[in-house]
Amino acid sequence: MKKLALFLFSLFLGSNLFAAVPYDHIHLTATSAQDAVNWYVKHFGGSAGRFNRGDADRVQYPVDRVFYDEISVIFFEREPTGGSVGTGVDHIGFSMNNVEEVTASALADGATQLGDLVEFSGMKIAFIEDPWGTKIELIDDPETRGLHHIHLSSPDPRSTLDWYQEIFGGEIVQWKGALAAINYSDVWLMAAQASGEIIPTQGRAMDHLGWAAENLDEFGAVLDANAEVFTMEPREFRGIRISFVEGPDGVRIEVVEPD
Repeated sequence: MKKLALFLFSLFLGSNLFAAVPYDHIHLTATSAQDAVNWYVKHFGGSAGRFNRGDADRVQYPVDRVFYDEISVIFFEREPTGGSVGTGVDHIGFSMNNVEEVTASALADGATQLGDLVEFSGMKIAFIEDPWGTKIELIDDPETRGLHHIHLSSPDPRSTLDWYQEIFGGEIVQWKGALAAINYSDVWLMAAQASGEIIPTQGRAMDHLGWAAENLDEFGAVLDANAEVFTMEPREFRGIRISFVEGPDGVRIEVVEPD
């Protein structure tokens, strides 16, 4: 089955058998999208923006996202049902050269500190929780700046990464020689051992992850080859096509087809 999926990927994505479907967005939940956008730009950089594809030339959508190059962090404006910790997506990470300064600034602006500042492979690392419940790792990794990684939580981390490779392509490597990871659009996808029950992401502070497939019908063939299905079939939305699938451990995943 896996060989069939990889064969379909080779047809779908070209001659590179491990070519990765581009990563597109992270969708968080906050009581005020504008406040969350301002908070993230203030502390982690990026550019505030709005939906700007499809019918955006006819409709002025509100500012609800922060762009980090081609990837966006988008905010649902609603009350989260809980934080990201305990779900299949434990936290997201940003890389910067002033971890201590950013940590102090965020803590003074409504964030919560999670543990002490530590060092890993010569890099300073801090963990905080944003005002709406998403856990964030701040790391000084000079090789990758800006939006750095998405860290999954799973009872079987390697099997989980295998699933993402089968569905979205990419190559599993040892990041810093220590953690298995896949690089999607310069953002690392990692997985760690879960310490307890895993709760689905939908409705939580970290609602879902997002990839961008060139053709959702062809992407559906990859799902079929892996005995997976769309949890929401491809449909038109704001001039583009969107769909949803469910990843391991109840991780909600949106797959979009840009116009």
